[in-house]
Amino acid sequence: PDFPTGGFIYGREGIVSAYRTGRGILQLRARAFIEKKEKGERESIVISEIPFQVNKARLVEKIAELVQNKKIEGISDIRDESDREGVRVVIDLKKDEISNVILNKLYKLTQMQVTFGIIFLAIVDGGPRILNLKEILEHFIRFRKEIITRRTAFDLKKAEQRAHILEGLKAALDHLDSVIKLIRKSESPVEAKNNLMKSFNLSEIQAQAILDMRLQRLTALERDKINAEYLEIIKLIEKLKQILENERLVLEIIVEELQELKEKYGDPRRTEIIEQSEEINIEDMIVEEQMVITVSGSGYIKRNPITLYRTQLRGGKGVTGMTTKEEDFVEDLFVASTHAYILVFTDKGKAYWIKTYEIPQAG
Repeated sequence: PDFPTGGFIYGREGIVSAYRTGRGILQLRARAFIEKKEKGERESIVISEIPFQVNKARLVEKIAELVQNKKIEGISDIRDESDREGVRVVIDLKKDEISNVILNKLYKLTQMQVTFGIIFLAIVDGGPRILNLKEILEHFIRFRKEIITRRTAFDLKKAEQRAHILEGLKAALDHLDSVIKLIRKSESPVEAKNNLMKSFNLSEIQAQAILDMRLQRLTALERDKINAEYLEIIKLIEKLKQILENERLVLEIIVEELQELKEKYGDPRRTEIIEQSEEINIEDMIVEEQMVITVSGSGYIKRNPITLYRTQLRGGKGVTGMTTKEEDFVEDLFVASTHAYILVFTDKGKAYWIKTYEIPQAG
């Protein structure tokens, strides 16, 4: 499948399912890239292609709404710079923000990532049917074979009719003086036609063609043209008969005409297919940073960014890392990444694991 608005198709599972069963679900994504500013450390996310049937204006409004509601943080500005050259939606990020994390949030929370259902529904023998790809191709090939056969039969009949007329003209030109004399003696066109048919064993169509022939066709040059046309028509008739008698030739015509359509109307693929589907999970939307995890004497556990702690000089005030309840104290303290696993052991001898980011952050 290819979509006019470009973007990505993530994973081939939906494509394979549609080809095998006639139904499938595609995961479409907008095409976006990270653009660094010329000055400073700020970055921008630039959307250059959007999923099929997604309204660009509504997409921009949705992103602005998420920023306003603080469901997505780290965005300083969003603007639509699209023009006749194509789509360009620029999302400016705040300083030191991790662009890939925000991009993953945009995919998860907006229509920058959508699903698109496929159903191969067609009318077969007067009724609706869901077909797989093989069945579609079989019906299409059968249809094309029927069209080419009927078209060839029509062309053959037309060519044979023309050859029949040319044979009559050739006969008249071979006996030109006798034909002219016979026509002059006839008192009416009907009589002339009947005399031609009897004298030269011609059909009514051939006789009428001779009567309709202009005098300029009697020149030697025109006679050569008639002979050449007759030879070409005979070759064409032979070719058309071979097509009707040989199914392989019909299939070759189908392939040839498809190639012609491809060369005339084909254009480069717009939607890129990514082999492996990447499911966005919550971890993709959380910045990986070092956290200080503290466990109090009363069993309370909390985390704080390591940036809240720093070495202080003598007489310095320092930064408060964690507050405890009255008569409580910090019993244990260690550092771990927000994406790291933490093992927790109970007094019953059981062990559980959680991610660092799942531990409540101290207020």
